[in-house]
Amino acid sequence: MKPALQFRLHQQLTLTPQLQQAIRLLQLSQLELEAELRQIAEGNPLLEFAEESEDAEDADGDRIEEAEYTGAASAVPAAGSDGDGDGGNDTAAEWTDGGGAAESPIDFSSNNGGAGSSGSNAGSHAGEDFEPQNAAPETLQQHLLWQLNMASFNPRQHGIAVVLIDALNAAGYLTEGLEAILAVLPAGLHASVEEIDAVRRRLQGFDPIGVGSLDLRDCLRVQLEQFDPDTPQRELALRIVDSELELLARNDIARLARRLHASDDDVAAAAVLIRSLDPRPGAALDTTPVEYVAPDVYAVRDGNRWRVSLNADCQPRLGLNQHYCGLIAQARGEDASWMRGQLQEARWLIKSLESRAETLLKVAEAIVRRQSAFLDYGPEAMHPLVLREVAEEVGMHESTISRVTTRKYLHTPRGTFELKYFFSSGVSTEDGGSASATAIQAMLRKLIDAEDPRRPLSDQTIADELQRKGIQVARRTVAKYREGLRIPSSSERQRLS
Repeated sequence: MKPALQFRLHQQLTLTPQLQQAIRLLQLSQLELEAELRQIAEGNPLLEFAEESEDAEDADGDRIEEAEYTGAASAVPAAGSDGDGDGGNDTAAEWTDGGGAAESPIDFSSNNGGAGSSGSNAGSHAGEDFEPQNAAPETLQQHLLWQLNMASFNPRQHGIAVVLIDALNAAGYLTEGLEAILAVLPAGLHASVEEIDAVRRRLQGFDPIGVGSLDLRDCLRVQLEQFDPDTPQRELALRIVDSELELLARNDIARLARRLHASDDDVAAAAVLIRSLDPRPGAALDTTPVEYVAPDVYAVRDGNRWRVSLNADCQPRLGLNQHYCGLIAQARGEDASWMRGQLQEARWLIKSLESRAETLLKVAEAIVRRQSAFLDYGPEAMHPLVLREVAEEVGMHESTISRVTTRKYLHTPRGTFELKYFFSSGVSTEDGGSASATAIQAMLRKLIDAEDPRRPLSDQTIADELQRKGIQVARRTVAKYREGLRIPSSSERQRLS
């Protein structure tokens, strides 16, 4: 063997940085895309958002108007002036030195935000770009610490209570147990499990009642103990909470009555009393903000067809900063090279955003065409659809369709849905066609909603009913769909009724 030179011809697919960036932007949600673009724009001076350029133009216009107004005002002689300036000076001295403005009963500065022209400008923009300045909501820990500071705890008990409050979860429970609390006590604060439990029981009496409980049984018992001893069925409810919560969850009143040697009416009244309690007392002070979904695409009925359009408010308006673009020709050396590179990256980014919008619109149009029956008649008319079918129609790869449909939302007259909602597997029908899983779930829910509560339909009965409609589905498939819809079994539905 000896060294030799060989020529080989082969093809290789390489992902350029620009293609990698386009793929990354394609899979981002609207909020993630906004954050990503903000971060990129901070490092590239040639990029700017449309609202920023509009704000700058508005500011320039305001300054020009202010200068014109100031110039025009200076050309007007003061009140009482005779044209030679003497009268004007006397009048000005009368208002400033005489103290007339200071003695005015109305304080105009507090309304205008300042004196002179700056106050007028501030007042002219009142209400624009206003953001609510609401106070931060009070957390469960803050609410309990406020009560702790008002309670009669000695310093030792106060330190233990602070640790207990910090260990509560969002529902108000101590899920780690008292031994874990013992392990995280501050240095120098030595306490026994019994002492920690005594402080915990005092915390359970704080508002909301039941916080600091170790489990559901403990939480319900504390709340029941707050009722007056003469409350009807209070003692029976305590017995149910102590030993028969499982039967209560199944609403088996007859068996509860036999085990507790009580009448069905008394047990039913005790069950109503228990269900009036709060199993998650801390949830009332949950400060988790509600997240709202802004649709990326709209589907609107236009005559006999559905039209699809992008949500303009969710499309980032990114452009080139013309001021910095004009400085490229004047730059020299390394500065010119760096600015040209930034300009090229900015153009690539804008082109990637345009490609993302076109791809999203194209995929949404294909989905709406395939699922127009759903938009017309509801979930029962949903057709089976897989990524491959849309990919073949728009001429893209399945992975691209998967990225486009993830965390992108379509607004329709029937609600706002994630684009992935319209994809579902198919089940064979007797006529050789197929029905989507979403349509079968809608039929299943419709059958259960119309059933007799005293004689609920079993999974096998539902399967037989679907087969009579031409849908070949097994009992275990019905059970899987029912569990996915969080519908209890027939026996549990009968008890709950």
